[in-house]
Amino acid sequence: MKKTLLSKRRGSAIPLVVVAVIVLLAMGVGLLNLGFKGRIYSLRTASDIAARSAADAGLAMALFEMNQKLQVKPYNEGTLPQAIDVELPYVDQVCSYQVTGDLASGYVIASVGKSGQARRAVRAAIGLQGAFDHAILTKEILTLKSGTVIDGYNSEDLTDKDVDISIGSQSTADSSVILNSGVTVNGDVFVAGGDIDSVIKDLGATVTGGKYISPQEPLPTVTAPNYTDKLAIDVTGQTVKLTPTDSGTYPEIYLRQLVDKKTKAITPSILEVSGGDVVLYLTGDIQLENSCEIIVKEGSSLTVYTDGNIHCRNGSSINMEAPPEQAETLQIYATGQNTQYFDLKAKSSFTGVIYAPNADVDIYAKGDAYGAVVANDFDYKAGGNFYYDKALGKKNTVDDEAVRFVVTRWYESPPRLSVSDLQAEPIELFAK
Repeated sequence: MKKTLLSKRRGSAIPLVVVAVIVLLAMGVGLLNLGFKGRIYSLRTASDIAARSAADAGLAMALFEMNQKLQVKPYNEGTLPQAIDVELPYVDQVCSYQVTGDLASGYVIASVGKSGQARRAVRAAIGLQGAFDHAILTKEILTLKSGTVIDGYNSEDLTDKDVDISIGSQSTADSSVILNSGVTVNGDVFVAGGDIDSVIKDLGATVTGGKYISPQEPLPTVTAPNYTDKLAIDVTGQTVKLTPTDSGTYPEIYLRQLVDKKTKAITPSILEVSGGDVVLYLTGDIQLENSCEIIVKEGSSLTVYTDGNIHCRNGSSINMEAPPEQAETLQIYATGQNTQYFDLKAKSSFTGVIYAPNADVDIYAKGDAYGAVVANDFDYKAGGNFYYDKALGKKNTVDDEAVRFVVTRWYESPPRLSVSDLQAEPIELFAK
């Protein structure tokens, strides 16, 4: 009797073991299937991300080629950038891109990236951005003295009070933007990164807009025009006039004061720009001794390209006859390969634009300043305020200095956009 009972107990355990094995197998298969699907999903996601990155790389290539076209003067639309299955370095992705449109209607870039079986496409509208979209932009340090007000105006419509103002630095180092006590910025202040409260050293300023981080903007180099070589302008105690026929390449400008040995009377040198648009390329320095002046007469303009430095001593001045006027009436561009120094002075208000990404710029004026500045370091030591001319950001053309194409609108295209689409009909700006 006992043996029979023991036999039944042993036999009853077998179905339980079988059921347990089946349950475990089912769970194992389920977990394996879940892991396999997760692995497939992660691979697909990684491929999709890689394909999107490749599409963005194609967009960047096309944008770079468009900006290279801008470097050739005069600008010729000609054949627009296009490429199929460009292999990207150090990765297994390829991209294809196409630029369509024209200056009148606008350009659009369509780009397709591929990674394995994944394909992603992006589109972007691009437009021109000029050198002076900000009131003040530096690569390194921007310093405003106590009590300075940064505001704006529109030289094309003086009744226009709706002027967006921004100043900033492309640096991420501490104290890259120094706003001393009493400074008022009627707009925004930006830096390229870092701790905003450390990079922007606010010593009691008022900023009516925001403080934010903005990606670094490309600052194109400016190439001086090819002009006929002329003799240096070196005068003492005289007034010399420059007209458009005097445009050319000069080794230097040196304005000296004449001191009468008997009476001690001082006669400064004056360089008058009149008769229209005058363009000067200086391979050396511009030096103004005490009380000497460069004056742009009403109805004329002066554009200066310089490889050297600008030194203005006490009482000297580079300015327009009747400021403030349109800021682009006086334009100064740094074209040197090494660090330059611009020490600018004005006997009254200063009006002009300065594009010198590799130069340290100081402005001293007894009045206000009107225009815009791009510099490596900028120290505004004037006795008045700084006003940005809104018109500077509205008239961008392909012939402007330091102009560039930038993305004005971007979005990811529908998956149906393929390489064959790029090879077929021209891409419409944005799918409806």
